[in-house]
Amino acid sequence: MLVKDILDNNRFSFSFEFFPPKDEPGWENLFANISDLMPLKPAYVSVTYGAGGSTRDRTHKLIVRIQQETNLTVVSHLTCVGSNRAETGEILRNYAASGVENILALRGDPPKGQTDFVHPPDGFAYAADLVAFIKKNFPHMGVGVAGFPEGHPATPNRLLEMDYLKAKVDAGADYIVTQLFFDNRDFYDFRDRCELSGITVPIIAGLMPITTKSGMVRMAELAAGARIPAALLRALDRARSDEQVEKVGVHWATEQVRDLLDNEVRGIHFYTLNHSRQALDIYQALGVEDSIQLGA
Repeated sequence: MLVKDILDNNRFSFSFEFFPPKDEPGWENLFANISDLMPLKPAYVSVTYGAGGSTRDRTHKLIVRIQQETNLTVVSHLTCVGSNRAETGEILRNYAASGVENILALRGDPPKGQTDFVHPPDGFAYAADLVAFIKKNFPHMGVGVAGFPEGHPATPNRLLEMDYLKAKVDAGADYIVTQLFFDNRDFYDFRDRCELSGITVPIIAGLMPITTKSGMVRMAELAAGARIPAALLRALDRARSDEQVEKVGVHWATEQVRDLLDNEVRGIHFYTLNHSRQALDIYQALGVEDSIQLGA
């Protein structure tokens, strides 16, 4: 099922993101966590694609396994890095042959060891180019794109940033999934600026609870400068163990979810880091059994 149709037919959606494990124990742990999350009835799940296409084969393997072993709708990430148009077309044909109907089109991060993004010869310079390519050559596929409530690190000009996002939507993107954020006011401002820019597709909020202080630092680096509010930092400073840090992170994320629901968010995309416990704790704290009840 296309994510676009899911969003059209439901007032709210809750979804999860996974990444391809590196070894066999990681695969077994991931599928144990996916089994734990199944009762939450997510609208769909997505699978990441490493920098420079470094996890391409494992991404495809994970997507196919999820489709074979569950009834979940799966979205595959696809980047502009490391593949020209012919190679990208082959990747998409393989996905189509495997029954993959949904793509999250991203510019992507430079390969390890490189600081600047350089598109390959006959490749894609921007995510909007990739969106247009997919829509032209694989019109049956649904396409999502990324949005940045706190601003894209490569585009300090926030007005220009919205132009780039509008270009992705105009190229055919069906919906937007945001980078993680910790202050809902940033999301609401982003949503309002999208409306002012004529962007009317659904905007899904991306959330990730903090589980350790070291993880918080890595998260800020991976999210290219995610802003952590002072109130959250004070709460984390009071915590004396990783267990207490995780409780603070889950509580904060739970309040984000509650507030987003109260303000009619179209969906929440939970960056799981291949774990299930935090999502289960959030649902329990909200007093619901699954995503259907959450969106009621």
